[in-house]
Amino acid sequence: MEQAEVADDSWPLFSWIFSSLIVFGGVVPYIPQYQEIKRTSNPDGFSTWVCLVLLVANILRIFFWFGKFFEFPLLLQSIVMILTMLTMLHLCCSLQTVNRVSTKQHFFTDFEAGYFWKWSRFEDYLQFCLCLTITSALVTFIFLDVSVFVEGMGLLALLTEALLGMPQLLRNHKNRSTRGMSVTMVLLWTAGDCFKTAYFIIKETPAQFWICGTIQICLDIAILLQVHYYNKDHSKHG
Repeated sequence: MEQAEVADDSWPLFSWIFSSLIVFGGVVPYIPQYQEIKRTSNPDGFSTWVCLVLLVANILRIFFWFGKFFEFPLLLQSIVMILTMLTMLHLCCSLQTVNRVSTKQHFFTDFEAGYFWKWSRFEDYLQFCLCLTITSALVTFIFLDVSVFVEGMGLLALLTEALLGMPQLLRNHKNRSTRGMSVTMVLLWTAGDCFKTAYFIIKETPAQFWICGTIQICLDIAILLQVHYYNKDHSKHG
């Protein structure tokens, strides 16, 4: 009887720990990348398109929550991740401003398709996020009672997040190198994605969550294979 009471008392503690890992665990992989960029004063090894993917995915996921309630820690995770990506963008923009040679600047309000997500100021990225948030809020308000729209928005949000590693994968392929990319970041990506996918399955979240989590794990593994291949190739031609 006493053992059963101890188990009941400890369960809320474990639940709180798991929820905290879900909320803040996604931030951990970006700490070594942030430190690497600060140390080298060069953001070129990190693809800022990763920030775009996560900003879009988490903004849409917040509005998906209003249409189909899911675990509250996952909502908090989205808010924390948005703040993290804005921090990464702020660092990259500040270093690009310092390192920039006198060239033409490009702004969000210029609406130049060729310079999308290549703007000169951090404020331009904030303007994009604000426009996306307002547009998403209006569309969600109009179609909130349409189940097909809600399910589709959830799938779009989570599928976008599932493609998180794609920009980094393509950048590595283009450079034929993973130099400047934090391998620790990718290892933490992989560990975090495995953990949260298991969490999705255990908590019986909507199917979009665990399907897209599986896709993320596959992309993480592909990037780790790039690390092995390019390092081996460089050693061979050393």
